[in-house]
Amino acid sequence: MVTRRRKATEVEARALASGIRLRIIRLTYTEALTNKELAQRLGKDPATTLHHVRKLVDAGFLAPEPARRGARGAKEIPYRSTGLSWQLDIDQSPDIGNAALEAFLAEVADVGPENVSQLRLVAQVSPERLDEFKQRMQTVLDEFSTEPVDEDAERTAVYVALYPSR
Repeated sequence: MVTRRRKATEVEARALASGIRLRIIRLTYTEALTNKELAQRLGKDPATTLHHVRKLVDAGFLAPEPARRGARGAKEIPYRSTGLSWQLDIDQSPDIGNAALEAFLAEVADVGPENVSQLRLVAQVSPERLDEFKQRMQTVLDEFSTEPVDEDAERTAVYVALYPSR
């Protein structure tokens, strides 16, 4: 199955060029979270988190859900990922690449390296087959990305990096 992606707009690309924003998208994929809940999970100041939430809402990556009352009766707005980031062809700019790496390293630090299953391989792939190699890897990720949300299933994050082996 080949997923057709559209090119990210400049606004979308800028919104994705932040490790914190990428983490917010991931955190809100299976459950809606308020700004306060996001700030607590990320270990960030709520004002800083709200800045990032607003950027993601403006770019279409987060959608507000109906307001609810918090523990002290204050109005809270939960946000949920729209899944848009997986539908885009993301320009491999240094800013987005750095943001993805930053998000990955922060998430590994959160769970601890002992809880990360790592695979490494130096593959010899001819220039003629490199696009095929990348597409086959993308096809596997696309297949699993379309699984319906299962509250009982353990969430598994995947980070793939292809780079020249010197």
